Amino acid sequence: MFARSIACSLLIASFAVAEDKGTPVKLSGLAATAPADWKSEKPANRLRSFQFKLASGDKDYADAEVAIFPESSPDNAKNVERWKATFVAPDGMTIEEASKVGTLVIGKAKVATLDVSGTWKFKERPQDPKSKEMLLADYRAIWVVIETPDETTHVRLSGPGVIVEKHKKDFEAFLKSLK
Repeated sequence: MFARSIACSLLIASFAVAEDKGTPVKLSGLAATAPADWKSEKPANRLRSFQFKLASGDKDYADAEVAIFPESSPDNAKNVERWKATFVAPDGMTIEEASKVGTLVIGKAKVATLDVSGTWKFKERPQDPKSKEMLLADYRAIWVVIETPDETTHVRLSGPGVIVEKHKKDFEAFLKSLK
């Protein structure tokens, strides 16, 4: 009995160690391992291939989220304008002043980014007129469009602004680790 107990404990410990290594993610023909502290969740809908909860660590703030959307639109100009339209700029700013657009290259992939802050007019299903809009003050979203010759994938880090900032370095490191 004691031997079974030890064997079970070792088996559980090996799963815990494996889980601490992070979740393997494949997107647009590239692969990386998500940081170990990103909690993998069942995707909220069929448009998502992966979804992760990033703990806020603060009872006053909601958790952040990373969502990965495969087979997405490569039209960056339309994407950026559509995504900006989901935010209301902070008082005294325009949406242009509250957002930053950028580009980078990861291997063979072209990457476009939009980092925007303000009040997010969040809808779980943005294209569904029946989906209820929630106004989320002091939120931030960093959208990334990863375009390879075979596929375009959108990746979004979103949540309360201070929590997104807390996880931004790990998010950037994850993106740069894609091979």
